[in-house]
Amino acid sequence: MYGGDEVSAIVVDLGSHTCKAGYAGEDAPKAVFPSVIGEIDGTGMDIDDAANTEDAKTNVVESDKEKGRRKLYVGSQDLNVRRDQMEILSPVKDGIVTDWDMVDNLSPFEHTAAKRKVWVAEIMFEKYKVPALFTAKNPILISFASGRATSLVVDCGGGSTTISPVHEGYVLQKAVISSPIGGDFLTDCLLKSLESKGIKIKPRYSFKRKEIRPGEFQVTDVEVPDTTESYKLYCQRMIVSDIKDSICRVPDTPYDDKSYSNIPMTSYELPDGQTLEIGADRFKVPDIIFNPSIVQIMLLLCSSLPLIFNQEAFSLISLFFFLVWIGGSILASLGSFQQMWFSKSEYEEHGASYIQRKCP
Repeated sequence: MYGGDEVSAIVVDLGSHTCKAGYAGEDAPKAVFPSVIGEIDGTGMDIDDAANTEDAKTNVVESDKEKGRRKLYVGSQDLNVRRDQMEILSPVKDGIVTDWDMVDNLSPFEHTAAKRKVWVAEIMFEKYKVPALFTAKNPILISFASGRATSLVVDCGGGSTTISPVHEGYVLQKAVISSPIGGDFLTDCLLKSLESKGIKIKPRYSFKRKEIRPGEFQVTDVEVPDTTESYKLYCQRMIVSDIKDSICRVPDTPYDDKSYSNIPMTSYELPDGQTLEIGADRFKVPDIIFNPSIVQIMLLLCSSLPLIFNQEAFSLISLFFFLVWIGGSILASLGSFQQMWFSKSEYEEHGASYIQRKCP
């Protein structure tokens, strides 16, 4: 999005797991928040009464279509507050927007296929009145951020993993291969593995922890009957995701149960004070992304992944969490980029479909 001659362009990367937004030319995004939305069905709720509730003080978003019927909560701060009957919904699945009405409340900009580009142009020019905009594909931005016009891009996101060849700034679309295994899938695998061992992951809202003596705590369960399953799962995933990020490692050699059966245990303390001892799962779960047969998933990609990925590559990927956004930041800050914008005048003259020509 173009902010005018006196203001930097705004760069937005809407991913399956996280939304990143900030100004072009900067090293990192200003805002990073989950790409999910909390929804409370407000059918039958009086608007005036709702305005007087404590919830009205939080970051509540209401769409024109749904105003008076539902409340939407956006951002980590509001999603961390438990509310009765609040469902957690995601408008983005496997890197593709599936609910554009919801995305309009979350963020209005996404790198998508041809028809979705037209929708982006329409809503940006008609609703948000931007003077100009530009869209780009993730592999191109990653390649650009790495200082290369030609590269093989491995994009491990929250919802999927995609391998894309980029030649002279263009994606060779027919050669792109994808896997539905991403970071969120690994989190779910670790959660199920822990539960299968009888380990209960308690969401932070479900207990109170009180220090009764120095270093000794008492944990009391809290009854929250109106909490939805989707919100409970969201909170559990946040905890398990931290476990995954903190102690999981990619094995040096392909994982097998026999080789890693005697691996030393690593400790992790849960929010309720439980101490987990995790052994082989530290290596088994990350290796799923390279060897999906571990969880009996049949993919066309299975034979290719071990040849392309290795531990060093995976470590580099984890370091460049904002690489797509950084690529957009660099691109939009170039002086030559000013000629690439899809402007409001072009939109009015040629229509929204003209974005296909300006942003191939």
